[in-house]
Amino acid sequence: MKSGWISVATAALVATVAGVGGTLPVILAAAQAMGATPAQASSWVAGLGIATAASSLYLSLRYRMPITAAWSTSGAALIASTQGVPGLHAAVGAFVLAGALIVLTAVIRPLARLIQRIPASIASAMLAGILLHLVMAMAEQVPVQPLLVVPLIVLFLVARVRLPALASLVVLIAGGLLAWALGLVKPIPPLGLSHLELILPVWDFGTLIGLGVPLYLVTMASQNLPGFAVLRSAGYDPPTHASLVVTGAASVATAFLGAHTSNLAAISAALCTGPDAHPDPAQRWKTGVFYAFFWGVMALFGASLVGLFGALPPALLMTIAGTALLGATAGSLGQALAVEKERLAAAGTLAVTLSGITLFGVGSAFWGLIFGLLVLGLERLLKR
Repeated sequence: MKSGWISVATAALVATVAGVGGTLPVILAAAQAMGATPAQASSWVAGLGIATAASSLYLSLRYRMPITAAWSTSGAALIASTQGVPGLHAAVGAFVLAGALIVLTAVIRPLARLIQRIPASIASAMLAGILLHLVMAMAEQVPVQPLLVVPLIVLFLVARVRLPALASLVVLIAGGLLAWALGLVKPIPPLGLSHLELILPVWDFGTLIGLGVPLYLVTMASQNLPGFAVLRSAGYDPPTHASLVVTGAASVATAFLGAHTSNLAAISAALCTGPDAHPDPAQRWKTGVFYAFFWGVMALFGASLVGLFGALPPALLMTIAGTALLGATAGSLGQALAVEKERLAAAGTLAVTLSGITLFGVGSAFWGLIFGLLVLGLERLLKR
């Protein structure tokens, strides 16, 4: 019994550390892109921690399954790459909309069916276009800080073969040490508790459509659906309706703290649902409880995390974010181009999304999706 508690606690701790350490730079890039102050960025991170901890604790206790939540990494990448948003208050309006749409997906079945009818190739191409922005930003740092960036990219490629779940964490730790050795680390601020700040939304139509709708779509397609798949592959029958309602409602509530969407975990969920967490599947729900505790601690000291990462050089943060998203980018590209008859539409979606264009105040991710659907629809119409 004692060893069982140790294994579930260890699995939850590894999942939390790997999830936070590997992708927090993506969150900070999103906050910076929206013009968030350091205090607002701290509130953003703390809000995500609160939503993740509360959702994981409730769902795991209620359904006796290792149901874990996480922040939307792909959503953060979308935010970081979206141009033309007039400020954080307008972004918060989009965050509220995305969370509300997740709840509505559980409540209104026709909406769920409509989302499911979007071809996987088009959705994957939109996600790939979003992620490529941050991967390209990593490559752009090579001539800026070659002694820092190149060794870390090589380290990541080696670590992902040996320790795939912890590769990003390895890069983070090694990168911090290397940056310190090169004299690139600023003074680290003292340990401090998180600051929560109420950020009222501004309902800007262009931001709601150009950021809110794509944020909802990428969260559903790249986070929630894989999260359900991980649970099913581990032998569980996840409560899809309740999971979407809980994570969607948590996203709406914490949006007023500046936080973007929360959702079911996928990669970290795999660490909590396997036999390494506990040999008895009926006992693995306890990982969700420990996972919620560790995320609660993260929320409490989120300001310190923001300050710590703020002391690191931008080239390091971009490298960590780029390497963390490299696998997801490859997977999205592969799925986008897998179906030959949908390949042209997917390529168009990728190109428009990657272009970063803004039309009528609406960002490129939305237009990429629309363009891909139009190409696909036109091809099918003319071939009848």
